[in-house]
Amino acid sequence: MATGTQTVTTVKPTERSKRRIGRFTRLMLYLFLIVFTLTYLMPFISAIVTSVRTQDDLSLNGVFSIPQEIVFENYPQAWTQGGVSRYLLNSFIITIPALAGTIFLSSLSAFALARFKFPGNRLIYFMYVAGTMLPFQILLLPVFLLSNTVGLYNTYWGVIMIHIAFQLGFCTFVLSNYMKTLPKELNEAALVDGASVWMTFHRIIMPLMRPALAALTVLQVTWIYNDFFWALFLMGTGSKFPITSALNNLKGSFFADNNLLAAASLIIALPTLIVFFALQKQFVSGLTLGSTKG
Repeated sequence: MATGTQTVTTVKPTERSKRRIGRFTRLMLYLFLIVFTLTYLMPFISAIVTSVRTQDDLSLNGVFSIPQEIVFENYPQAWTQGGVSRYLLNSFIITIPALAGTIFLSSLSAFALARFKFPGNRLIYFMYVAGTMLPFQILLLPVFLLSNTVGLYNTYWGVIMIHIAFQLGFCTFVLSNYMKTLPKELNEAALVDGASVWMTFHRIIMPLMRPALAALTVLQVTWIYNDFFWALFLMGTGSKFPITSALNNLKGSFFADNNLLAAASLIIALPTLIVFFALQKQFVSGLTLGSTKG
């Protein structure tokens, strides 16, 4: 009588089933990201659709409807009626010097705080960090009195200096953390070769700071260019207001032409979009590098 032995084998997931699970997981992730992206872009998409519609079409059919007619007259009308060209120049007059001053001064202070040890180094650093957490609303009256006393009220330089002062802490915080990731041997080698502190900063450190500088440039252009609060508070002349004030010219007391507002908003957003796409690669790398070391 022959006896046989039975072996019990456990069935493990095959490599094919694992690949199926992985593909399904990626598919669900992609679907979620697509839905999230479309939801996030919905205001921008609706602004584009609204800007190429007529006022009658928008009033009768609503925003979330297919346009009955595509028109582009809203863009030149918004440009002329809103005074976009004049206010756009004002925004450039404010944004470019404020950006240059903020980046230059913050890079100097970050270089001193990150590469040198001296008494009060930590205290100054934490003062910069604390300044970024200070609500600017509580400084309205002191800032107004100061600008009026020194003769900067109703001037471009008054708004420029305020932007530099309020953005200096954040930029110093970001740049100093980025500089700490750079090898300190660079400073030592430059010192041995006889390079001055300024040459070390200008010729060695700053070229390595391009990703961080690009990221800050995008952020600062967006914040300063889109700001209307400080200009409204520190300027009494409407002809000196920045581009964001052009939207007010397209709004009446009892009626607002949403088509013109959408067209003007898209025109106003173009400079910041151009800066972002021009510095996109450096912007992404600048946000990731230097974020793990304090």
